Amino acid sequence: MRRTIAALALIALIGGGASVFKDQLAPYLSRWPTLDLTQWLRKDASRLLAAYSSKPQLPDRPSRVPIVAAPVASGNVPIYLRGIGTVIAYNTVVVRSQIQGQITEITFTEGQTVRKGDLLAQIDPRPYQAQIDQMVATRDRDQAQLKNALENLGRYSKLYSEGWATQQLLDTQKSQVAQLQEAVKSDQALIEAANVQLSYTRLTSPIDGVVGIRQIDMGNIISPSSPNGLVVVTQIQPISAIFTLPETDLPEIQQQQTKGQLKVLAYSTDDKYKLDEGQLLLVNNEINQTTGTLQIKANFANPQSRLWPGELINAWLLLEIRSNGLTIPESAVQRSPRGTYAYVINSDDTVELRPITVGQISQQRALVDSGLQANEQVVVAGHYRLQPGSLVTVLQGKAAQELAIQDTQQREQIP
Repeated sequence: MRRTIAALALIALIGGGASVFKDQLAPYLSRWPTLDLTQWLRKDASRLLAAYSSKPQLPDRPSRVPIVAAPVASGNVPIYLRGIGTVIAYNTVVVRSQIQGQITEITFTEGQTVRKGDLLAQIDPRPYQAQIDQMVATRDRDQAQLKNALENLGRYSKLYSEGWATQQLLDTQKSQVAQLQEAVKSDQALIEAANVQLSYTRLTSPIDGVVGIRQIDMGNIISPSSPNGLVVVTQIQPISAIFTLPETDLPEIQQQQTKGQLKVLAYSTDDKYKLDEGQLLLVNNEINQTTGTLQIKANFANPQSRLWPGELINAWLLLEIRSNGLTIPESAVQRSPRGTYAYVINSDDTVELRPITVGQISQQRALVDSGLQANEQVVVAGHYRLQPGSLVTVLQGKAAQELAIQDTQQREQIP
């Protein structure tokens, strides 16, 4: 009861002053008429206040940090050397005319795939056909004269054997026959040359490839001196790429070349799309001393034409396949002035900061050379609230996806 009175007294003193204090305590004071209120307040109320003020506070329980975790995976890991390269056409041909004439027909569409020998344009053949007709007529005339000369030679030879013709007459006839024979040969050679000129009126593709933008329109006069020709034909199947690597990679490349042909993978510049797989063709015979790099050429079959001449690509040179390699998600790798590290989750749900050595990062997976063991759990999202020894809660499902997205957005905001 005294505790109740003391509590009411304190409330009254704090909230309303003396008059309110007397009104609130009147029902209780009537039971103890001899109670000295002033003395009692000094003694019991002060003791009550001391008891309340000295009440021990419960320690705060440490809060758990939500994170997303992933295991350390073990398996066969490909080891790549990466370089930036440019796609180059296997063959590029400017289709030019070897004769002068008017274009009467264009048979291709810009961007069309053509085969070797396909007709691209037709030059007016009539002037060249007329030359052939004239040369054929000259040959036929000479052949007729040769036939007559041969018959005369036969007659003169018979007369000479009978003594009716002189030796000079016979020799003159033989000379005339030889002259006409050579004239017929010359006529035939001229006809063949004219046929070659006539064939030049057909502008055909010299290779398999893709035609580009047409450089001249139908009806125009084209000649060997035309600067741009008719069109450019580019061979893209197969196709090549040239990329560069640091000169320090040369010994390792040479060592792996002794084991067999090396594979090269072509990716888009953002590494999102794999464009094709090819083979290492050659390592250039000298190192660029200015940049300290070496040029490497690779060939690709390019069956889907995803590689295009002049395109910038990321080239991945596959050196070897490492057995039992340890990999973790790229987001698990953290960096500091002291190097790379990862947060490892212990059995008591606390995290440990573990220094690691990263061999390479490929396709959002990091190859760990040292610092981790297979099947350990590492933190892949939620690092920003962690410190060594923090208690964590591993999120699953939708909550884990949301935290991973939030973590990615925060990393992108860091300059």
